Amino acid sequence: MQSIQTTFWQEWLETQKASFPSLELDRIIEKSKNLPGNRNEQAKTLVLECLAEISETLPDWTYVASRIHLQQMYEEAMKNRGTEHPYTGFYQLLNQLMEEDIYTSSLLNYYSEAEVNELEEALVPERDGLFTYIGVKTLGDRYLAKSKSGQVFELPQERFMIIAMTLMADEPKANRLKLVKESYWALSSLYMTVATPTLANAGKRYGQLSSCFIDTVDDSLQSIYDSNTDIANLSKHGGGIGVYLGKIRSRGSDIRGFKGVSSGVLPWMKQINNTAVSVDQLGQRQGAVAVYLDVWHKDIFPFLDSRLNNGDERQRTHDLFTGVSIPDLFMEAVENRDNWYLFDPHEVRTVMGFSLEDSYDEVRGLGSFRNRYEACIQEDRLSKEKVPAIEIMKRIMIGQLETGTPYMFYRDEVNRMNPNSHKGMIYCSNLCTEITQNQSPTTQEEQRVEDGKIITIKTPGEFVVCNLSSINLGRAVPANVLQRLISIQVRMLDNVIERNTIPVLQAQLTNQSYRGIGLGTFGWAHLLAQKKIAWESGEAVDYTNEVYEEIAYYTIVASSELAKEKGSYPLFEGSDWDTGQFFVKRAFDQHGKFDWPKLQDKVHRDGIRNGYLMAVAPNSSTSLIAGSTASIDPIFKKFYSEEKKDFKIPVTAPDLSPETYWYYKSAYDIDQHTSIKQNAARQRYVDQSISFNLYVKNTIKAKELLTLHLDAWKSGLKTTYYTRSTSSQGEFDECESCSS
Repeated sequence: MQSIQTTFWQEWLETQKASFPSLELDRIIEKSKNLPGNRNEQAKTLVLECLAEISETLPDWTYVASRIHLQQMYEEAMKNRGTEHPYTGFYQLLNQLMEEDIYTSSLLNYYSEAEVNELEEALVPERDGLFTYIGVKTLGDRYLAKSKSGQVFELPQERFMIIAMTLMADEPKANRLKLVKESYWALSSLYMTVATPTLANAGKRYGQLSSCFIDTVDDSLQSIYDSNTDIANLSKHGGGIGVYLGKIRSRGSDIRGFKGVSSGVLPWMKQINNTAVSVDQLGQRQGAVAVYLDVWHKDIFPFLDSRLNNGDERQRTHDLFTGVSIPDLFMEAVENRDNWYLFDPHEVRTVMGFSLEDSYDEVRGLGSFRNRYEACIQEDRLSKEKVPAIEIMKRIMIGQLETGTPYMFYRDEVNRMNPNSHKGMIYCSNLCTEITQNQSPTTQEEQRVEDGKIITIKTPGEFVVCNLSSINLGRAVPANVLQRLISIQVRMLDNVIERNTIPVLQAQLTNQSYRGIGLGTFGWAHLLAQKKIAWESGEAVDYTNEVYEEIAYYTIVASSELAKEKGSYPLFEGSDWDTGQFFVKRAFDQHGKFDWPKLQDKVHRDGIRNGYLMAVAPNSSTSLIAGSTASIDPIFKKFYSEEKKDFKIPVTAPDLSPETYWYYKSAYDIDQHTSIKQNAARQRYVDQSISFNLYVKNTIKAKELLTLHLDAWKSGLKTTYYTRSTSSQGEFDECESCSS
């Protein structure tokens, strides 16, 4: 039986000994004598199990395992494509998968056969060696293009090249191939990742490229049902969705003068819940929707209870995520143990002549919202409920410890720092709390019959679209490539706007008006460990300032350079970018490494291509592919198993070694106030927001959790994402769309 084995796995492992001298592969080779000699999945799995036994002590095992998996992928691809070597026949691959209706035929409208052959020559197969096992398996299982019968055709470097070709297709022909190659360099070197929808759908016939969307529902039956249809269409095409419900009248409100007949927001939440379950994301997972409500809305208590595991199931929407829109005044009332008043937004509009949600405090402690809120309290014609503010906060925290939600959206800070406040309001965030852009509802003005056809006239609202990608800090910063990387990355993001087809027309219009992008980061814990910086240190806060200042500077430069070339976004005039208030509000260091006053003058003179620039998303799956740590989070454990429905793979923290071991600290053992300090430093440079989790033990006292929320608000954070407690660890469903 040994002679059968030596024909493949033993010989293959022998070839890896020189690359991985620390792994003691002789032990694995000895064990492999009992393995079957063929190359099928069962044989490969047995080899991987042998390797996994040494995963904790010798983390480099994952690269050997990755090469085994790649070897099998290469052989399957060569067989299916009829080639003798992997990464040959790129033009043939395009034609094969176009014939199968996997790739879009438009790719060959942009690129000639000679150009495709030139791009094949630019592929660097050796970069497959950068993948960890979990990274290449995730990429292969979920993102590489296969035939309709599930056969392997596309290989990792070809996926990166297809993405680059797709995003650069509309660039001028004279410069196009150079830009494709530069984009491919950024992706294939794992210096950055694109958002999950772009990673999965670029170059294919189906799906869209943007990550998340935010809708604003007006207080009308037409708007509610139209929004539900839009949610279904976006979910079908793989988008995660945030929905603002704060304009909908509360339970007991009047309808057309009939008193007490409205049933409030809960029935509409149940309708959205059913849509999220029944309209899945490209057949892969159920739709993902977060709904937001203002903390002064009369339905706030049933809203906060809607995800709990006890109580009246008729009032539960377990498949929706929840977020609360919170003004400064509420947090002040919580801290001071003051009372809080709840109102019906419809009644406020009718009696007061304004919408309470349409204002915010322009200065911390002063402003329009608190003036209007006080006027509502004093108005005898308004019905209102008075409750201790701390009682609402208790319900928020109970929900967070049980379900991880609601998310916290600090609306005053968001709107104060909104660079496009000259054109509107921001009412809520998205599914992952990193996007903050102007919103407004779409309204139907008219419907008539004309020439036997029904004509519907709508005034489009601002339906937010987020286009995401992220820098791999653990690779890009040590390689000193941020300036070069960000220049091509911003162009790639901007081109997503041009290349995308969104099934909701008002979202397309908003996308073009603001040209919003969300350049983010992941691998922060990885980078700190490499730099040997302790998470709970002042040095970590200082380094946060240093890294994110550099990223923000080069991002603004790149977008301004694009504006010189292609023009500013249509609503630039009068924005904080135009007036310079963006820079004034943030008080960037004028005597440090970067010349911010000079950049301020440049943006005013040359413009800026994108009305929104930076947002830090959760990046769970894409950080795995890139071999780093998720987002700006600390790690859960140094060693753990990544469990999916059909496999369980041991994973170690990246670059784990005796030198880095002590710098990887579990999220649940970290003082969360130090994470808040880091994030406050980071938020200064991020014009949108950050998916920022709080990690707490299930023994935490209410007072301690409240102190964390007060610290986050006082520190100028715009949002917080999940409150992850040890009692519910692993139960949180990340938004795959926002992973970038």
